[in-house]
Amino acid sequence: MAANQGERARRRLSTGERREQLLSVGARLFSESPYDEVRIERVAEIAGVSRGLLYHYFPAKRDFFAAVVERESERMLRMTAAVPGVPVREQLTAGLDAYLEYVRTHAHGYRAFHRADAAGDRAVRRVYRRALAAQERQILAALAADPEFGPLFGERADVRLAVRGWLAFTTAVCLEWLRGPDDALSREQVREVCARALLGVIAR
Repeated sequence: MAANQGERARRRLSTGERREQLLSVGARLFSESPYDEVRIERVAEIAGVSRGLLYHYFPAKRDFFAAVVERESERMLRMTAAVPGVPVREQLTAGLDAYLEYVRTHAHGYRAFHRADAAGDRAVRRVYRRALAAQERQILAALAADPEFGPLFGERADVRLAVRGWLAFTTAVCLEWLRGPDDALSREQVREVCARALLGVIAR
């Protein structure tokens, strides 16, 4: 009877829901262990599906991890998208608030995303680096659209390098914040640390 109930439960999930379930399981496991230590069999076991079904969605482990990384990248980009016509300085607090809320509520996915650069698989590392490049472009585009800075500002090599460095700084701060004790900095305090750092980067 239990097996029949489990089979019915699996059938109730649509293709999109099943894929999302598998990615959520993957995000948790990849956040807890290095890429090479995560077993596809364990993912299937936790999700309650066969290994064959998992491979139906993701042909190989690298494809599975790449999908986890892309999913988290898309979430971050959506949550921190620039608002046309609003100055960058005014958007900074709201954008960081959204980003930090994502970090806190999707901690497994965030950690998994940033584990990708240490993965032994070159294809996985390429996916991760493309995702970081997309974040960098989003920030530079917001600066270019702001009359205070203008299109030429974002084309400067020193500005591009500074923004890239700020992304690395913010990542390090957020990962440390997630590891911190209960009396660690509040979200508002972390936001102020990151905001001051970016304002220093774009100061003219």
